[in-house]
Amino acid sequence: MEPQLDESERDGDAPFRNRRRNKGRRYWRLRARTSTKQLRPASAGTHGQQRRAMDAEAGEAPLLSHQRNSNQVSSANYNCKPFNWKAPAIILAFEFLESIAYAGIALNLVVYLGKVLHGTTASNAANVDTWNGTTFLMPVLGAFLADTYWGKYKTVAISIIFYLTGLLIITASAIIPSLQPAPCEGNSCPPATGFQYFVLFASLYLVSIGTGGVKSALLPLGADQYDDSNLEQSKKKQAFFSWFFIAINLGVFISGTVVVWIQQNVAWSLGFGISSVCIIIATVAFLAGTPIYRVQLPTGSPLKSLVAVFVASFKKRKVEVPADSSILFDGNDADLTNEAPNKLAHTEGFRCLDKAAVVLGDQEIKESLSGRPWMLCTVTQVEEVKILVRMLPIWFTSVFYAASMCQTATTFIQQGNKMNTKIGSFSVPPASMNSASVVFMMIFVVIQDSIVIPIARRYTGNVAGLTQLQRMGVGRFLAVPALAAAALVEMWRLRSVGAGHNLSIAWQLPQFMLIACSDVFCGIAQLEFFYSEAPMSMRSLCSAFSFLAMSLGYYLNSMIISAIAALSKSGGGKGWLPADLNDGHLDYYFWLWAGIGAVNFVVYTAFAKNYTVKKVELR
Repeated sequence: MEPQLDESERDGDAPFRNRRRNKGRRYWRLRARTSTKQLRPASAGTHGQQRRAMDAEAGEAPLLSHQRNSNQVSSANYNCKPFNWKAPAIILAFEFLESIAYAGIALNLVVYLGKVLHGTTASNAANVDTWNGTTFLMPVLGAFLADTYWGKYKTVAISIIFYLTGLLIITASAIIPSLQPAPCEGNSCPPATGFQYFVLFASLYLVSIGTGGVKSALLPLGADQYDDSNLEQSKKKQAFFSWFFIAINLGVFISGTVVVWIQQNVAWSLGFGISSVCIIIATVAFLAGTPIYRVQLPTGSPLKSLVAVFVASFKKRKVEVPADSSILFDGNDADLTNEAPNKLAHTEGFRCLDKAAVVLGDQEIKESLSGRPWMLCTVTQVEEVKILVRMLPIWFTSVFYAASMCQTATTFIQQGNKMNTKIGSFSVPPASMNSASVVFMMIFVVIQDSIVIPIARRYTGNVAGLTQLQRMGVGRFLAVPALAAAALVEMWRLRSVGAGHNLSIAWQLPQFMLIACSDVFCGIAQLEFFYSEAPMSMRSLCSAFSFLAMSLGYYLNSMIISAIAALSKSGGGKGWLPADLNDGHLDYYFWLWAGIGAVNFVVYTAFAKNYTVKKVELR
């Protein structure tokens, strides 16, 4: 039986429509409560008491009387620790030290494989690419474990064990002579044995496992320390994402300038040892902060809820979705199948999924509240699926954006190798231009937080200044002029070579500066976006989307380079990317990526314009 409406409620007046909507919501909540109670043993008079209670509450009692305080609900999912500024500070310090440790291995690995293990150029590049790809895929697994079983804190703690074990073995392999091939004698360089490779790569993949858990859970754990319902803490959380971004890049900068120099000029073992010491210090600090962390408890596998929505909507594919969304199944406040601090409000779009929340009978309510939501799901569960579906196009454009950013580690360096690396009396290694990019990033982060965001707040009235989608759009747009600048520099460089002189590497600074500015806008906003828009039960998993996009971006960049190298030589020439770039057209390649970036920006803008932001319904 559905709620009965009198004539006054059927007309088009707004007050009566609102009353009908509230009555519909109360009706389904009361049916849910009644169905839940019927699951328990009851005396003979219980049903009549339930019916009378239901009839009494279905009157004009205020809706707020049936809602729960949002802070009370949150306490069911968190360990009730108050905010303590030391917690995010420890997490930021951990990320800074972890960034030094990881970059201390990754930045110079290809050189170590060549100079110490005497591998070939092709095999070294293939091994490093495979390891990097695996490393950036592992956060997806780590995020799943964090959201489903272990929780974020436990995931980080367990991952540290793998991380530190791998680093210690790598350091030992650089110290123990039997784990390295003999040094070169003239042009004779004995290759490493299978066992020596096994030891090194086993330790590297232990680091990958550890990195996956840390990268997937550390950022969400830090963001969880702030209470979104507190305006002041909400502002501080936005600053936390910026500082987290700075910690990553500052660690890379120190590792790329200090640790790498130590490895190649003092001892590889000392350089790897510094990485190990950084993780040891980070571990001690992280564990010391255990009593003050605000920890969200895992809510079980989010995949069950996602699959249930698709199954239920498919089973009800012939059912018509009611025009009044308020009569969709809203769940039971006391016994939600998929607990979250707050319910999600119904949104328009993807109405085929709303069929999963259409109630056909009381038996469905009983099964749903008993943990078998295969015929009936709550509006919140349906909205969580909608969020993921809406996220996918945004994430898809992130892959192409990440691929364009990969140029800083490949073609930008190759371009620099063909330029005059002397700046005054200093010789600048082309790879060190990435360190200049890190400096630009840190400067732009300060400018963004202290100038851009306050001005934007004043004109937009938005606490965040610019929305996350707007900042991501600015970042994607700035990638286009950055690659165009690289193309113009390459055209100038080729003309200079033809005229008999070489262009200074200092002319690469504008493209690195634009890339840095792009990364500040888009990189930080993407971290915030995938965290804040994610369903509560999938925040770690969705936060790992950025790393997955980066991983696929590397693979995409590799595929396009291979395709262009082959296609551009099909006419019999040397192609765009020959061994000697002076004989090629790297500028054409940069223009191609500028075009891809422009198309990606247009596609992103279309999706972002129609994106429906998650709406939380306090209860």
